[in-house]
Amino acid sequence: MIKIGITGSLASGKTTASKILSSRRGPLFSADKAVKELYKTKYFKVLISKRFQIKNNSQLKKSLKKLILKNKSNIKKLEKIIHPLVRKKMKNFTSKNKNKKLLFYEIPLLIESKLMKHFNSVVFIKAKKQLRLKRFLSKSGDKKLFNLLNNKQMNDVKKIKFCDHVVINEKNLNILKMNLMVIISKYE
Repeated sequence: MIKIGITGSLASGKTTASKILSSRRGPLFSADKAVKELYKTKYFKVLISKRFQIKNNSQLKKSLKKLILKNKSNIKKLEKIIHPLVRKKMKNFTSKNKNKKLLFYEIPLLIESKLMKHFNSVVFIKAKKQLRLKRFLSKSGDKKLFNLLNNKQMNDVKKIKFCDHVVINEKNLNILKMNLMVIISKYE
């Protein structure tokens, strides 16, 4: 089994790259998708509501966003709850798929969480900050939240040192696919 981690900065194109790399090659674990699934569970909603004293958990994400923008230390508090739960889901994904040749993991904070040793190869998706901001805003994000989340991440120059491959994602989809195919051909 070859485990390939895909990471990159906020709005760099990790999800698109992950789907291209894993397509018809092997199962894909998405940390973002795992987090979205957590928000749908009653256990998680109750846990977060209690921890952050949120009265109405039907607007949980909106309330958390306000709390994080008001006090950025709340993001650490939230990560201490979310990260272990996502790691557990990742572990389950790995054991469920242990007989597959290739496994893919899209993990935004792979480097910051020091998870490199769990992968045979790490692919870094890179794009300039202005382009990433534009992408983030186009998905109804706001600039203040982008800057807060972006500043929380390690800078690209430091992150690249821990990666086996770097793919620049600043042009079009065809160029991205072509660059990713060069990488994946080494593992197929």
